[in-house]
Amino acid sequence: MTAVPEQKKAPEATTPERLPAAGRRGGGPPWMSAGMPAEKSMNFGPSARRLLGRLRPHRVTLSGIIALAVTSVGFSVIGPKILGHATDIIFAGVIGRQLPPGTTVDQAVSGMRAAGNDNLADMVARMDVVPGVGIDFDALGRTLLFALGLYVAASLLMWWQGWLLNGVVQATVLRLRAEVEEKLNRLPLPYFDRQPRGELLSRVTNDIDNISQTLSQTLSQLLTSLLTVVGVLAMMFWISPLLALVALVAVPLSVIVTQQIAKRSQQKFIAQWTHTGELNGQIEEAFTGHELVKVFGRSPEVEATFHAKNEELFRASFGAQFISGIIMPAMMFVGNLSYVAIAVVGGLRVASGAMSLGDVQAFIQYSRQFTQPLTQVASMANLLQSGVASAERVFAVLDADEQSPDPATPARVVEPHGRVEFENISFRYDPQTPLIDDLSLVAEPGHTVAIVGPTGAGKTTLVNLVMRFYELDSGRITLDGVDITTLRRDDLRGRIGMVLQDTWLFGGTIRDNIAYGRPDATEEEILAAARATFVDRFVRSLPDGYDTVIDEEASNISAGEKQLITIARAFLAEPSLLILDEATSSVDTRTEVLLQRAMAALRSDRTSFVIAHRLSTIRDAHLILMMENGRIVEQGTHRQLLAARGAYHRLYQAQFAAAVVDDEATPAAAAPAPARG
Repeated sequence: MTAVPEQKKAPEATTPERLPAAGRRGGGPPWMSAGMPAEKSMNFGPSARRLLGRLRPHRVTLSGIIALAVTSVGFSVIGPKILGHATDIIFAGVIGRQLPPGTTVDQAVSGMRAAGNDNLADMVARMDVVPGVGIDFDALGRTLLFALGLYVAASLLMWWQGWLLNGVVQATVLRLRAEVEEKLNRLPLPYFDRQPRGELLSRVTNDIDNISQTLSQTLSQLLTSLLTVVGVLAMMFWISPLLALVALVAVPLSVIVTQQIAKRSQQKFIAQWTHTGELNGQIEEAFTGHELVKVFGRSPEVEATFHAKNEELFRASFGAQFISGIIMPAMMFVGNLSYVAIAVVGGLRVASGAMSLGDVQAFIQYSRQFTQPLTQVASMANLLQSGVASAERVFAVLDADEQSPDPATPARVVEPHGRVEFENISFRYDPQTPLIDDLSLVAEPGHTVAIVGPTGAGKTTLVNLVMRFYELDSGRITLDGVDITTLRRDDLRGRIGMVLQDTWLFGGTIRDNIAYGRPDATEEEILAAARATFVDRFVRSLPDGYDTVIDEEASNISAGEKQLITIARAFLAEPSLLILDEATSSVDTRTEVLLQRAMAALRSDRTSFVIAHRLSTIRDAHLILMMENGRIVEQGTHRQLLAARGAYHRLYQAQFAAAVVDDEATPAAAAPAPARG
């Protein structure tokens, strides 16, 4: 839209009773947000499935990744069996050299039995030995080279699989970030009123980064670990069903240990990321209002709140990491018990001739390969819990209620003149708290409508309703006879220029900030807008002129200069409807007078809504609305309202308690001011 995008301030009628403390967006003291409630989290299972479901668009690539993983794990699983065969070749050579040359294996075995060495005879009978012949190095070399080739191929395939999977994960996170950004643009303004900015930023940045880290570090390892468990289990049963059953005893024990520990760590991780978001929100608020904190001497309270939140985060993080960290040593202990049992039983079976030494060696390797992936999966429990906790927080943003969609067949303003009519409108932030009820008024084309009244009267709310930042409870607002709800929001806001008291500038040059109102503007048009709003006067004194870069906080120019730039932005946009919310509050008196003249020229062909607290700035308005408690209690010109000696007169006298010499004022306006209070 061509409307000047200023930082939205909370509605004037929004009081602590209407919004929770957590909903104050940078407007209240930073220590007020310390007690923000934690959001209710979803279950681990549904959240994890939803997170994995986001990989669905990459089905083809994922199929290739699984095929590569299966092949790689297959090669790795065959490796120990091949190395066991190499061990058998070496052992057979050692034993064969000790047997009498020229005899057969049967003769050697018979001699051993005759000598009473039955166990040795059973072992030799199962071996492929040649009496009197040592190690067959040719066969050993071929076997070792084959094993080496398998391991090299497995490593290359694993690297390829990891490269592809990393691409899938990063593409998924890229899409997630884009969806969150698009979602934020579709959320209504009340959502942001209820969300501290630091908390929302933490979800969009920290939590998404944590999801990326979790998927990158766990998906490949989980896939490989599960395939390894299946492949190793098959090989173990093939080599020795008895030893396989011994190894499997450790599985239920490992599962029970992991479940019990993970159950206790999940809530800790949810609390960790919740406290992280709250701490970010508190820090962001404290540093945004750093000057005010210092002025009111509230640094001790801010520091106390920070230390309390920091301590909560420390306890949650320490608990989460400590509890999940117990999983690894517990799994290693269970794995070592299994290893000892396999070594004892395997040694007895080799001695009895039921298994070869190479098979036992391979089985011990398989037992390590079997427990290692289980240990890895268990050690990833903390990452998984942390990642899913972050996913829950991001999904909460994606699941938030959106603003009502634009009409499928939007209306259009055929002849824009800027006539705005409020027809019996009613609006409440809280259904139980009245604000604006049955309000009607008409702003004619080219007229300036000034809205005045005490804080909380509903002045800013009124213009926010024109912008459709909030939806009406009843009634309607029309622009040139067209109901604004039948227009596309972009079309509506593209006809409106808005300058708020809270200026918003982005990091960039002064030229870029002025051109933000109309990106296709020429250099001459930008300079013309700057000269009309007296921006040119101070920019010429800067070393880099219009190429001066404004930093992130716009701290290298004064508050008044920032406001002049935002007004120049509105001039350049050339809207048909202009909204000025205390647009000259930060400029000096002389510049304000000049700006009043410039804005009078700007308003000459368009309807203007001017929210003002300084009544001297709106004397020439065609219509002044005096609002109290969401109602228009008086309306008329400056002279008429002063003559009525009502609410506007009291407000005017409160601002000018001393005698005012005013050529335009009526005798009533110069009357002694009533006592304050």
